[in-house]
Amino acid sequence: MTKLIPGVIAMAIVVVASNILVQFLIFGGMLTWGAFTYPLAFLVTDIMNRVYGATAARKVVYVGLIVGITCSLIGSQIMLEYGPAVALRVAIGSASAFLVAQLLDIAVFNRLRAGSWWKAPLVSTIISSIVDTVIFFSIAFSSLFNGFSAMAADQIIWAQDAVPFLNAGPVAPLWVSLAVADWGVKMAIALIALVPFRIIIGRMTQPTT
Repeated sequence: MTKLIPGVIAMAIVVVASNILVQFLIFGGMLTWGAFTYPLAFLVTDIMNRVYGATAARKVVYVGLIVGITCSLIGSQIMLEYGPAVALRVAIGSASAFLVAQLLDIAVFNRLRAGSWWKAPLVSTIISSIVDTVIFFSIAFSSLFNGFSAMAADQIIWAQDAVPFLNAGPVAPLWVSLAVADWGVKMAIALIALVPFRIIIGRMTQPTT
């Protein structure tokens, strides 16, 4: 278990940082700073999977899930002008997306781990990031889940307003633009993360003398 401590710490840092930075909007409200830190969770999972295997990676993911739920519980108790900092449906969407996407990432990575060094981390992250984005934004903001809670603060009606897609295209619910922008960041970081993945894996797997 000691060997997993660096991965556990890294995952906890990513999750906590993302929960804090998601409060800060950028690019006209299309993104938050959390969008740039959250995808690093896939990097942590892939590194643990490559070095220690799927079982170890899942343990790190479960720790990240517990940390994320804890952050959501704390956020739900912080009252802002419009209601709690973390609405119930956002918390459920976040936890569901994280767990499903991370476990999917591990499964896809394992199917591809015998191939080129870049294929497993890149393909697994791309696929799981799509699933993560769909699950989170659908549960957290889509009108399909408005009946999930009777509390008005949990409806997040503002995200369902019809606005130009990405501030320039045809009219669509705001949450769709938010999801696409978030997904775009995930894709960019999936490519950039190949560099630290290669470097870290090389150092962690090199023979000791």
